[in-house]
Amino acid sequence: MTLSLVHVHPETGTVATLTATGGVAVGGYVHHCWRGLGACVTQGRYTNPWYPARVFETLSQGASASEALQVAIQTDGRSENRQCLVMDAQGRANVHTGSANLPSVAANLYPSVAAAGNMLHNTDVVTMLAKHFIQISTLNSTAVLQDGAHPRYPHDHDQRLLSHLLDALEAALNAGGDARGTRSAALRIESFAQPPIDLRVDWADDVIEALRALEARFRAADFQAFWQQLPLR
Repeated sequence: MTLSLVHVHPETGTVATLTATGGVAVGGYVHHCWRGLGACVTQGRYTNPWYPARVFETLSQGASASEALQVAIQTDGRSENRQCLVMDAQGRANVHTGSANLPSVAANLYPSVAAAGNMLHNTDVVTMLAKHFIQISTLNSTAVLQDGAHPRYPHDHDQRLLSHLLDALEAALNAGGDARGTRSAALRIESFAQPPIDLRVDWADDVIEALRALEARFRAADFQAFWQQLPLR
């Protein structure tokens, strides 16, 4: 199983990816994001780690998420084994789920927020991941979830994004998570307003507990003094 979320804020260029799985070191293979451009998660029965390079190149040329996804799939002779979710700078998403992926398989696509997963305990896991993130991070969550409206985000969205990603993942794992158990997780946030945030748990019995511990270390005064001095470009 792998469960992932992608997020793009079209007005600011902020992007984020979040992923969790029952295998080791998910952060080394699955989630990729590029501020002002878009995001991609590549997963499935057998992950293709070369999809993101193709997606990045195609998005950089002005392609849509759907066009970039098709380029990646068309150059892969075993795309039936893949699940790939792409979002472009406008917050438009598309997903490919090959026929060889193991159930439960699901995807939920909203403007600027999308989630997908395979080998899940149940499909509610993906629904909860996207739904909870939208509910806690947007100002118009009912309209987004019921009508597909474009989300409106508060002015401090970037500052709260890390906590919102962790809260959404915790809600999704409480809804079922990986059919095998969840052992690794990772997230990345890129923004024009602050340095990148990249947290990874490569193996843990409780990935939420481990991620919360990393969050606490990230927010500690000594690391913040370092992080806030990093250049923005």
